[in-house]
Amino acid sequence: MFTGIIETMGTVTSAVKEGANLELTISSALAPELKVDQSISHNGVCLTVTAIAADQYTTTAVAETLLKSNLGSLQTGQTVNLERAMIFNSRIDGHIVQGHVDSTGTCLSVEEQNGSWLYRIGFPPQFASLIVEKGSICMNGISLTVFDITNDAFSVAIIPYTYEHTNIQHLTPGASVNLEFDILGKYVARQLQINK
Repeated sequence: MFTGIIETMGTVTSAVKEGANLELTISSALAPELKVDQSISHNGVCLTVTAIAADQYTTTAVAETLLKSNLGSLQTGQTVNLERAMIFNSRIDGHIVQGHVDSTGTCLSVEEQNGSWLYRIGFPPQFASLIVEKGSICMNGISLTVFDITNDAFSVAIIPYTYEHTNIQHLTPGASVNLEFDILGKYVARQLQINK
């Protein structure tokens, strides 16, 4: 479980296809603090650390993960947002995030607003029931508040700190983003479906 508050960014130093999987090696200041078998959120995707060497670690994304996320398009030199799993004796500053991406979305527009940034994000309409005005969403691992929602798009406002400390600064129109909808909304939607 995560909170959607990014700790740092890492840099992809290797992305190698192995059968249907993708083995990623990430350079990060977090590497010396990690352990093999530890869960780390990469752009919102929970992956397990499989090896550590100095300031780099390795992890593997399986076919299902590659199908539902944008990790398959990562290339050497690109940055990823990183967050270690939450500790239950501290504050949850974002919202409860599982690290299980539901779908990808598409950046439709970016507007600089004199000190903040407005991003418009398109998403598949089948997820419209899981998103509410002023609710939470996890986008590339970042806990954000959504507004101006339609059946296939929403907006998020980005403060300077988030812009400077995450890879959202590299997001341009047409780019793919990982989306995880709020777990509470998923449970409510499921209950309503069962109780029909």
